[in-house]
Amino acid sequence: MKKSIGYVLGSMSLALAIVLSGCGASTGSTDTSTATEPTTSSPAASGEGATTENTEPQETVALTISAAASLTDAMKEIETNYEMSHPYIELHFNFGASGALQQQIEQGAPADIFVSAATKNMNALVDEKWIASGDQKNLLQNSLVAIIPADSSDTVTSEKDLTSDSIKTVAIGIPESVPAGTYAQEALTNANLWDQLKGKLVQGKDVRQVLQYVETGNADAGFVYKTDALTSDQVKIAFEVDKNSYTPANYPVGIIEGTKHRTEAEQFYTYLQTPEVLDVFAKYGFSIPE
Repeated sequence: MKKSIGYVLGSMSLALAIVLSGCGASTGSTDTSTATEPTTSSPAASGEGATTENTEPQETVALTISAAASLTDAMKEIETNYEMSHPYIELHFNFGASGALQQQIEQGAPADIFVSAATKNMNALVDEKWIASGDQKNLLQNSLVAIIPADSSDTVTSEKDLTSDSIKTVAIGIPESVPAGTYAQEALTNANLWDQLKGKLVQGKDVRQVLQYVETGNADAGFVYKTDALTSDQVKIAFEVDKNSYTPANYPVGIIEGTKHRTEAEQFYTYLQTPEVLDVFAKYGFSIPE
């Protein structure tokens, strides 16, 4: 009887152990399930991260273009067209007299592309190794004209007419830094009128300032590029200067050797030489060198 009771008690102990063991297994299973939840969501999180990385906006590159002031209107149209087709490129223009722009580049001013209104300024930068000789070429050509206010009654058909008493002031760009001023000085010298007209001359820092002098009546006449004259209805072309009387007004373009955006600068340099862009320049009065 005692053996029977011990046997029963032993069986009960064994059953209890099995139950407790089962409960422990169940608890472990629950913990395992809970622990695996983050693992299950991990691939989704990884996928989201990959999607964000793939759609991250491309970094914008800003190109600085130092260009002759006479290119202002044409370049503004080109800027709009280029940035529409190249959304991650921003074109920043620095317009001014070619001589002044040359000096800025020589002094280390930021620039990626230089477009000059005179070959001499480009040649100087090539000689000084600011621009590689293989990274520049002649892009455009312009012509020099004499202008008078649109409402002027003066008869001006040649350089000689500028000596008339009715013409009190003649505006030109500073010959030392403004190519159009240099060309005007050459033309007046070849006409033997430079010394005679010196007392009438008013000098502008670039052709746009010369244009403004004539537009506002602060000068009775002035020498600008044909392209500048065509942008204003406040002036009229009195005559076109004989091209044989001054150095050809060529516009070379070059890539600055120290540019930090070589690839983008090369792309824009090439773009400026495409037929569609040359058509824009032609619309503003520029001609394409043969």
